[in-house]
Amino acid sequence: MKVLLYTEGEKMFSNSGLGKAIKHQMKALESVKVPYTTNKKDDYDIVHINFYGPNSYFLAKKARRKGKKVVYHAHSTEEDFRNGFIFCKQLAPLFKKWITKCYSLGDVIVTPTPYSKRLLEGYGITKKIYDISNGIELDLFKKDGKARERFRKKYNLSEDDKVIIGIGLYIERKGIVDFVELAKRLPEYKFIWFGYSPLSAATKDVRKAVNTKLPNLLFAGYVPQEVIRDAMNGCDIYLFPTFEETEGIPIIEACACKTTAIIRDIPIFEGWLEDGVNVYKAKNVDEFEDKIKKIINKELPLIGDKAYKIALDRDIKKVGKQLKEVYEEVMEKK
Repeated sequence: MKVLLYTEGEKMFSNSGLGKAIKHQMKALESVKVPYTTNKKDDYDIVHINFYGPNSYFLAKKARRKGKKVVYHAHSTEEDFRNGFIFCKQLAPLFKKWITKCYSLGDVIVTPTPYSKRLLEGYGITKKIYDISNGIELDLFKKDGKARERFRKKYNLSEDDKVIIGIGLYIERKGIVDFVELAKRLPEYKFIWFGYSPLSAATKDVRKAVNTKLPNLLFAGYVPQEVIRDAMNGCDIYLFPTFEETEGIPIIEACACKTTAIIRDIPIFEGWLEDGVNVYKAKNVDEFEDKIKKIINKELPLIGDKAYKIALDRDIKKVGKQLKEVYEEVMEKK
């Protein structure tokens, strides 16, 4: 059994959550010794498709004609597309129709969470859908005192500075506008946003937010995973004000580093992230502000240690075993 891992336009997405998910897939398959290739000219038994572009669509159709098995990975939904870049709201209904057409070419579909699985089922997709996490590299993301020191030194932060970090592309869905608003309201704390995408594709509100100049606000741009790990260890709070996700890899990385996190109270996180147990949740900017102040002032306890099990359950090695089981099941089907 040999798998073709195919991601159309992979270079374009290398710095995004999708790019990270693809790297995790490779490591997951290596951990369970499943042979794979990324070259579509190679021979293979199963094609595992990670994107919904036209090349992916026609590759899936070609593979089916040749009797190959197709596993379609549903990383995107209409819901997380809608509040992304400029014009996404207008294009969302067409996007839903297209991805439904693409995903339905799979013998089976894989998606990161039970939440995204329910969304896809609501589209009328009848193929079997597996919810399998994108996974976490526990060998890389972990609690590390030296990582904290590296982060504070790199960004010229004192030990007394209270630091809140955010991660994501410059898109409305990630909650970047609220992040900047919180930096305005809380000038006594440092706010650092990691991640980058061209502002030419961003909405007006996002462009305005990213162009905001505040002494306590830094847009650090795209950085390697090692810097994100150090930031998770070196910050006081990881803030995830996202409005929609299919999973949200950064919150799993925060859990792995035992970082106290505040997330938006949205359906994707129900059932695995619990308010006051392994994360804190907030519905709006006022609630985010209140939770930040209470954590910094020690009115709420640090609960990052309790979040570690979330990461442990999504270890890449476990993901590898789950994917292997899906492949074996697909190969057995006539």
